Amino acid sequence: MTISRRTWLQSIAGAGYLTNADVVSGILNASESEILIGPPKIRSCIIVFYYGGPSHLDMFDMKPGAPDNIRGEFKQISTTVPGTFVSELLPEHAKIMHKISVIRSMHHSNRLHDSASTESLTGRQSPQGDREEFKPIPQFYPAYGAALAMLRSQIECDVPFAALPWVFKNVIPVPCQWGGFLGKAYDPFQVIGEVAKGTYSASAFDLPADLPILRLKARQDLLKSINTHQPLRSVSAKHGFGDHMAKALELMQSRELSKALRIHEESDATRAAYGFYDEKLPDGTREISGHQLRGQNLLLARRLVEAGVAFVNIYDFRQQGQNWDSHNDNFTEHKNRLVPPMDKSFAALVNDLEDRGLLDSTLVIGMGEFGRTPKINGNAGRDHWPDCYSITIAGGGVKGGYVHGASDHIGAYPVEKAVTPGDLAATIYWRFGVNPYTEIHDQTGRPHRLAEGSPIYELFDS
Repeated sequence: MTISRRTWLQSIAGAGYLTNADVVSGILNASESEILIGPPKIRSCIIVFYYGGPSHLDMFDMKPGAPDNIRGEFKQISTTVPGTFVSELLPEHAKIMHKISVIRSMHHSNRLHDSASTESLTGRQSPQGDREEFKPIPQFYPAYGAALAMLRSQIECDVPFAALPWVFKNVIPVPCQWGGFLGKAYDPFQVIGEVAKGTYSASAFDLPADLPILRLKARQDLLKSINTHQPLRSVSAKHGFGDHMAKALELMQSRELSKALRIHEESDATRAAYGFYDEKLPDGTREISGHQLRGQNLLLARRLVEAGVAFVNIYDFRQQGQNWDSHNDNFTEHKNRLVPPMDKSFAALVNDLEDRGLLDSTLVIGMGEFGRTPKINGNAGRDHWPDCYSITIAGGGVKGGYVHGASDHIGAYPVEKAVTPGDLAATIYWRFGVNPYTEIHDQTGRPHRLAEGSPIYELFDS
């Protein structure tokens, strides 16, 4: 059944799903034409987040004519698009470049991981500014999937937003992974990867051994009966609890979602295409603990999209110091540990979605929170560089083989068609049929535009 966005928002407002009436009323006061800008052009989006900051100069924006202390060790290779080159570390990307767009002019002002990740995954700088967090703080702006879960014009799936295979920087989580001021109702369906086994699980499916589903349903029916004769203190509390319980029961029984997590049911050939979780690396070693799910994460994302999940965030790494943050030995790290699994799995995802007829309706984004410095440091590494970096986009109507924007002669600053995370945010919302200029309100009633930037129309064929 199709439910209008207005009807849905009114129902969940009454149900207490939103923690702040200002958030709802600020949206409900806008007309449908202000919020919806036509039918959605995509049904789903997958963001592969390369936490730590990949080196754009050693991957998608090489500078072969630059001095040695900038150029680096790697050679560029031809791709399926004449005149477009990538690093020799990316042979699989080179084979599908006609299906991919590259943005070489991304930039923002955050030089630290937490703030850069926040702006990358919400489209807005954290209210705390450019800083790392040393104690947990509440998230303010919602993640893309959370905002879309509220604003989408139709409810077509049990789970509109999922994240895997962990909460990144899990000791002090980066506040960019959840619903923010929209409330916990819009947090993602969290999938956890079991590194040692190469499997996945979700607590939403957990059911106490002594409490079968039929008994839970009986309790729900009893609660409804009691509430009919003796309502709880507030209507919103009553309906909110009841609806949350109904949602929990729904998830526990969701065959599509529970089946999606059973990644072992995929053929060996398919799993190998993405990279087995224990696959050997080019230097003959196996991936170290914590990195073993990298290729399989993308395969799971494809399965979740098939199960109807609209937005999937994949966090490539979990901790600082064990990710793309190559202050030391940048070239060895990129060559032997970081790029090969990324190259193989991203290309496999694009090809697999295309083979299954899902690529046109699924936007796939590969990005880190920033790039690396043009100048190589004294430890053969590259440091943080948000002033210019590259991201890749495929599917969802993207023009294959298109390069958007350009950096200067050493990859330091954009010189053409500069792009911000706010522009990327606006593009994502636009492709889902949502007006990126929609105004939403936080808990204090302050208005915030959904996205600070503007859609990057040139990336798409129409």
